[in-house]
Amino acid sequence: MSDAMPSSSASAPAGSAPPPPRRSWRAALAVYLEPASLRMLTLGFAAGLPLLLVLGTLSFRLREAGIDRSTIGYLSWVGLAYGFKWVWAPLVDRMPLPGLTPWLGRRRSWLLLSQAVIVAGLVGMALADPRNTLGPIVWCALAVAFGSATQDIALDAFRIESAEADKQAALAASYQTGYRLAMIWAGAGVLWIAARAEAPALAAAAGSAAAAGAAYQNAAWQTAYLVMAASMAVGVVTVLFSREPRPQPLPPARGPAEWLQGAVVEPFADFLRRYRWQAVLILALIAVYRISDIVMGIMANPFYVDMGFTKDEVAAVTKVYGVIMTLVGAFVGGVLSMRLGVLRILMLGAVLSAGSNLLFAWLAGHGHDVTALIAVVSADNLSGGIASAAFIAYLSGLTNVSYSATQYALFSSMMLLVPKWLAGFSGQFVDLHGYPTFFMGTALLGLPVLLLIALAARYAPVNPASPPPTEAAQPPQP
Repeated sequence: MSDAMPSSSASAPAGSAPPPPRRSWRAALAVYLEPASLRMLTLGFAAGLPLLLVLGTLSFRLREAGIDRSTIGYLSWVGLAYGFKWVWAPLVDRMPLPGLTPWLGRRRSWLLLSQAVIVAGLVGMALADPRNTLGPIVWCALAVAFGSATQDIALDAFRIESAEADKQAALAASYQTGYRLAMIWAGAGVLWIAARAEAPALAAAAGSAAAAGAAYQNAAWQTAYLVMAASMAVGVVTVLFSREPRPQPLPPARGPAEWLQGAVVEPFADFLRRYRWQAVLILALIAVYRISDIVMGIMANPFYVDMGFTKDEVAAVTKVYGVIMTLVGAFVGGVLSMRLGVLRILMLGAVLSAGSNLLFAWLAGHGHDVTALIAVVSADNLSGGIASAAFIAYLSGLTNVSYSATQYALFSSMMLLVPKWLAGFSGQFVDLHGYPTFFMGTALLGLPVLLLIALAARYAPVNPASPPPTEAAQPPQP
C-alpha cells in the first residue's frame, strides 16, 4: 500500500504521483464483498463490543446497584485508555510476542492477545458484585479498556496494511458497520439479556432492593456480561482464520537505544519529514474535525431526559434506530469517498455534522415529540456516519505502512483530546445559557474545521516524499 494521502481536488505538486483512476459505481460497491472488507466487518464488531461495557452500560449497572453518581463519574476515567493508546502503540507496532508472533504474525498475534485480555476482563466484571466492593470490577474494567485500546492499535494497522489506499474508505465503512452493530449488542442487547435473566429471580427475592430503591439482581448481570465475553469469539475466530498482511521489513536494532529510536522516535519523525510545515495543518485538522459531534454528544442524554423522553423511547430511537442510520451514513460515506475523493466527502461530512446540531436546537423548542426526535437523530447519525467514514480513510492515508500502528494511534488519539477536554464544560454552559444556545454554539465550533479542510485540500501534498521500505527476505506467511 502507498503511504500517500487521499486524493483531493487540489492540483498535485510537481513530481508527485497522479491520483488513482476513478472507480465505476459497480466497482466501488463490489469492494464491500471482498474478503478484506468482510474481515473488517467482524473485527469491527470485536472492537466496538468492549466500549459501552466499560462506560455506558457499566454506569447503568452501577447506578442500579446503588452506587452514587459521583463515583460513577470518576469511574468513567477508565475510558482515558483510549485517548493515550499512542503511548504503547510503538510496542504494538514493532515488538514481537514470543510464541505468538512466529505462529500468527505481528498484527494477528497482538490482536489475539488483546482479545484474550478483553475476554478475561469481561468475565471478571461478570463475576464481581459492585454492592460488596468496587475494587475488582474497576480493575477488570481497566483491563478491558486497556485490552480494547490495544486491539484498536493492532486492528488499525491490520486494516491499513490489508488493502490499497483507494480501498481504505470501504474498509473503514465495513469496520464502522461491525463496530455499530456491536454497540447495539453491548447497549440495547445487554440490557435485554439482563432483564430476561432477572425475571425468575425477582419472585424469589421479592422485597429485596438495592440502596437506590430499584431491585438489583447481580446474577442477571453476570449472565449478560458472560454472554458479552462469549460474543468476543467473533473477533477471535476471524483472527485465527485470517491471513497476516504482508509485513513491512524492520531494520535490525543493535541495542535498546537504537530500538527506541526506531520504534518510538522514528514514526513521529517520519511524519514530520514527509509533510514538513503541512504537518501542523494536518494535526490541527485531526484535533478538531469531530469537535461539534463530541462536545454536543456529552449533553445529548441529559437533553433527552429533560425533554421528557422515556427510557424506551430513547433506547429505541438512539440506541437502535440511530445506530442503523449511522451504518447507512458510513456506507454512503465509503462509496462517495472512493467515487469523489476523500477530501470532498471530508468537507461534506463536516458541513452536515455541524448543521445537524442546529436541528437539536430546533427540537429543544419543539418539545416532546417522538417523530421529531426520529427525524433529528436520523439526520445527526447519518451525517456522523458519512463524516466518520471519510475521516478514517483520511487518517489511514496519512500513515506510512512502516509505522502504521504508531502513527494511526497518534492520529486517532489526537482527535479525542481537545474535544473531550472542551466537552467537560458543556454542562456548565447549558446551565448558564440553555440547550438551544448550546446546540447552536456546537454548530459554530464546526466553522474552523471547514477552513482547515479547505487549506488541507489546497496545500497538503498528494504524495509526500518518503523513502521506500528496504527489501528484505520475509518468512512464509501462515
